[in-house]
Amino acid sequence: MQKAITVKNVHIKYREIKQISIRDIFLRRKEKMYEEYEAIKGVSFDLEKGKILGIVGKNGSGKTTLLKALAGIFSPNEGVIDLHKNTVSLLSIGIGFQPKLTGYENIYLSGMLLGFSEEEIKSKEKEIIDFCELGDFIYKPVRTYSSGMYSKLAFSITAILETDIILIDEVLSVGDTNFRKKSYNKMKELITDSNRTVVIVSHDMNILRDLCDEIIWLHDGKIKMRGNTLEVLSNYEKFMK
Repeated sequence: MQKAITVKNVHIKYREIKQISIRDIFLRRKEKMYEEYEAIKGVSFDLEKGKILGIVGKNGSGKTTLLKALAGIFSPNEGVIDLHKNTVSLLSIGIGFQPKLTGYENIYLSGMLLGFSEEEIKSKEKEIIDFCELGDFIYKPVRTYSSGMYSKLAFSITAILETDIILIDEVLSVGDTNFRKKSYNKMKELITDSNRTVVIVSHDMNILRDLCDEIIWLHDGKIKMRGNTLEVLSNYEKFMK
């Protein structure tokens, strides 16, 4: 089978600036002014084209960090991430939009960042606007949007423009009941395309059970378990209890 994603021995570290006074800076010049935290610790896996992978783990386990690295937002300190020339989009609240621009303007900005031409975006414009159900708010600045409205627009752009790889960070769980149902059905429709690869980070076990071919369980930045969806989720839920 053709690979869509290869992750090999990836390490990702953060630097957190210490809270110190100006006086301490001069008195402790030789000491590091920051603390280093390793969020991802030697993670490796391959994902075949057309597969749906779920990622679970308690808060702080490195799930979102890994997803952002797959999207190209973070670069690994060590190791390799290879998307095998596939186009990729990330669905995550708080990422990707310019707050001062309108929703309409962000459709074009997001589409171009995903590699689509203005003509290609124009051909999908009405479908995106109709799907997101924002009405006249589509012409208002994104900074005025609620998290639900933001997620509707983010999901609509990614779902309608259809990249090779879709990365989802909890967005299917946000928004009003009707839109959650509609986005869930749309995602299932996208997944039926054997050429599209999906990675989902979620705390919703029902979504993961229904959609995913397999699960990776991250714990403290490492893969604790990978395998069959039902088996991994069963072990994870026992662990969390």
